[in-house]
This record gives sequence, C-alpha cells and structure tokens, in this order.
Amino acid sequence: MFDVEKIRKDFPMIVNHPELIYFDSAATSFKPKCVIDEVMDYYQFNNVNIHRGDYDISFAVSKRYDDVRKTVARFINARRPEEIVYTYGATSSLNTVAINFGKKFLKKGDVILTSEVEHASDILPWFKAAEASGSSISYVPFPKSGKFDLEAYEKCFEDKNVKIVALPHVSNVLGYIYPMKQIARIAHEHGTYIAVDGAQAVPHIKVDVQDLDIDFLSFSSHKMLGPGGIGILYGKYELLDQLDPVFYGGGSNARFYPDCSIILKNTPEKFEAGTPDIEGVLGLGKAIEYLQDIGMDEVEAYGKKLADHFIAKLEKLDNVTVYNHGAQAGIVTFNVNGIFAQDAAGYFNKQGIAVRTGNHCAKMLDQIIGVNETIRASMYIYNTEEEIDRFVDVIKDTTLEKCVDSIL
Repeated sequence: MFDVEKIRKDFPMIVNHPELIYFDSAATSFKPKCVIDEVMDYYQFNNVNIHRGDYDISFAVSKRYDDVRKTVARFINARRPEEIVYTYGATSSLNTVAINFGKKFLKKGDVILTSEVEHASDILPWFKAAEASGSSISYVPFPKSGKFDLEAYEKCFEDKNVKIVALPHVSNVLGYIYPMKQIARIAHEHGTYIAVDGAQAVPHIKVDVQDLDIDFLSFSSHKMLGPGGIGILYGKYELLDQLDPVFYGGGSNARFYPDCSIILKNTPEKFEAGTPDIEGVLGLGKAIEYLQDIGMDEVEAYGKKLADHFIAKLEKLDNVTVYNHGAQAGIVTFNVNGIFAQDAAGYFNKQGIAVRTGNHCAKMLDQIIGVNETIRASMYIYNTEEEIDRFVDVIKDTTLEKCVDSIL
C-alpha cells in the first residue's frame, strides 16, 4: 500500500524544510536518504577508480558499478545489460543519438520527424544533425490541447523519406503520456527508427522498452531520486553497435597506434570515455531499488491522483487558466489570469511554495497552446493532497497587488 507519510520521512530535504511545498520535481527530484548514504559510502569507504586498480577495493567497486548496469536493464526491461550506456544526463544521451545517428544513417533528402512540444535537449541536437547531413526537420501536427493525435501522426509518413522519429514519452510542460507503443509501431511499419526522450517518463511510469519496441531511450538520474551528473542511453544493441562515440579517451579503447588507428572496446564501453561518475552510478542503482520497492504502477497511479486532485481544485477557481486538463504524470500547468507567471511565482515563494515558470525549455510550445510563459507545478511520490490544498488556497487569493508587494 502506498504510504506517503512514510515515504516523506525518507527524504532529508522534507525533514529539514518541513514548511516548504516543493512542486518542481520535473526539474529535479529530492533524494531519499538511502541514495545519499550510497553516495557517501563511496566517498568515505570506497573512493577509488574502477576497472583500473589491481587491488581489492577497486575490484569490489567495479563490480558494484557494473551490477548497476544490470539493474537499469531490468528496470526498463532491456534485452541485455550491454544495451545500457552510462552518460552524463538525458541531454548527453540525446546528443549521442542525434549526432551519431546523423553521421551513420542520415543523408540529403531524409526527414527527421519531431514536434513543437519538444524540450530543447531533444530537438536542438536534431537541428544540428539535419544541418550536418543535409536532411530536414518536419513536425507532427498537435491540436491546441497539446494531446497526441495518432491519425495526424500517421499522415506524416506520406513523406516516404522519414528516417527517424524523435518524440518525448511524456511532455515536460503538459504532463501528457503519449501513446508510445502505437507511435513506435507506426514508425516501424514505415521502416523508420524511433528515439524517445524519457526524462519525464522513466521516473513516473513503468517503461518497458521491449514492449514499446523503441530503438533509443534517454533519461536522467536526478529526475528519478538519483544523483545529478549521470544519465542513461538505452539502444537496441545492433543499432548502438553501429554508432561511433562522441568522446574518445581512456576506458573506451582497447588499443591505438602511431598511424592514428583506434581499436574501440565493445558496446557499451566504447561510449564511456574518461573516468566515470562512479558515485552517481551507484546512487542511481539505489534510487531504482527504492522506486522498485514502491512499485512503478503505484508511482504512476499516485502521480495521476495528485494531478487529478490539483486540476479539479483549480477548475473551480475563476482566476486561473489550466493548460493541461487530463494530465497524467504529476504535472499541472496554469497561469493566474492577468498576472505574469514569474510575478505569481515570486508571491508563491513568499508563501513557502516552489514552482517553475517560463517556457520550461520547450520554446516552440507556444505555437500550440498559445502562451509562452506558464506556471508549472510538478509533483512526485513525496507530495500530498494537503500540500495541493494549501497551494490552491494561496492561488485563490493571489492578486496583482500582492504579487507586486512581494517583489518590492
């Protein structure tokens, strides 16, 4: 049974800031003590490098590090651990796919199919891949609601040159879960690859890469209770094996010679040049174990419960516009009518409430929803309906005068 009060006690940020209402987990999540302890254990008792030391502590840490790759593979149901590449975050993963897929597979006349709801970290690498290869960018039409239209998507394949689809599984602004299994099926029926931004999906819903049949998936540790500076790139092994690394250096090569020839290590090690984020990997493994103990079905259901509760409360207010009715992944996006989003957030901050404002790195989404600046309240397993109710009471009484006074 999901016990939010028990969960809240696991998070030092909540224990140490009992009056803070933190609604910015889509930006970064709090860390449970077990993750913090895992990182500190490395620094205090096992602070050595891996795969390089001929001594017991290095052997032991190397095994723990390598075992996390198996943990991640099981978590997303990859076929084998070798399909898991350690990166420095979702942005690093997304760039690795776009840059190298572009070099290997894209040519002049090919089309990259994406959308105007994309986060900058997903779409900008594809801009550069298109520029380098002579291919072009095309956009899946979205209705004003921001929900996914499968029929409109399928019509995009009337252009026979679509080579890859790049879409998010969950919108970082609107919190909608897009029908990725159907999206991938349609892509593959047309001989097209699919690369998925899973930064907002993997922390909140069960993601099974084999069931979805996606070719690439990128996500970050810090959004799913783990440390910062570590991310994951999943790819079908036969595709990863065809790609070249972005970075070269120690750890990625087996040999190199004066004639400038290089023998790379096998996938995934060939992508992991340099000293890795060892403590980050260990912490990510512990974060996954924590989420698995709760159960991802429970995590998903609770996120939807919070979003439903929040939206239902906001819909009763006459001074609010909600932009994502029916959001599923713990994200509620709105504005207080007649008040600039950042001014409202400044007032909320004075009331002990942390939210995100702006365009949330999705700088073309205004073409769909008709507004550039919004307030995003993003929730996770440690938030409560009581916090939502307190926030709604504040929103209800928010006026331009109060916002101005909070700034002055």
